[in-house]
Amino acid sequence: MNETIKTLTERRSIRKYSDRPVSKEDLDLILKEGGYAPTGRNTRDTLFLVVTQKELISRMSKMNAAVMGSENDPFYGAPAVIVVFADRTRTTTVEDGSCAMANLMNAAFSLGIDSCWVHRAREVFESEEGRAIARSFGIPDEYIGIGPSAHSFMEGRRFYFDRSIKDFLEKPFEEIEKEFALAKSNE
Repeated sequence: MNETIKTLTERRSIRKYSDRPVSKEDLDLILKEGGYAPTGRNTRDTLFLVVTQKELISRMSKMNAAVMGSENDPFYGAPAVIVVFADRTRTTTVEDGSCAMANLMNAAFSLGIDSCWVHRAREVFESEEGRAIARSFGIPDEYIGIGPSAHSFMEGRRFYFDRSIKDFLEKPFEEIEKEFALAKSNE
């Protein structure tokens, strides 16, 4: 199978990470590929904030959790978080940032690094505390948070349940659920 197709097919959002850090070299390559994402009018002005400092990740985690009314860690203990920002004055703000998010996560997976798109970046970085954090890293006020993504290495074994959309449309959910449980028990 073509490596690009394999990455697009096999990448999954992971919600349980080891504390193994992602190397600076890998983060740099992931960011480079995020920057190659398509943008409206080819402006290429999406910005990335890489956070590896535990204290700042914890602070951002609490802010994000507060938006959803929870105390759970939305970054799942990942030791690296990448926040994507896009220029709110563009007509393709969300689209530009979303393409960058997809590129980041697919690039990470192709390097053996797992990720999860975490929502609520807009709300977090529109708050006074969030704006202060963004400004401290040179993110201009006209940029909004599109999404943070958690990055690290999955804890445990990877499990794939390969089903096509056609299978889901043609089979009753209960039957697919039984097949999934059987496949998982045979690991």
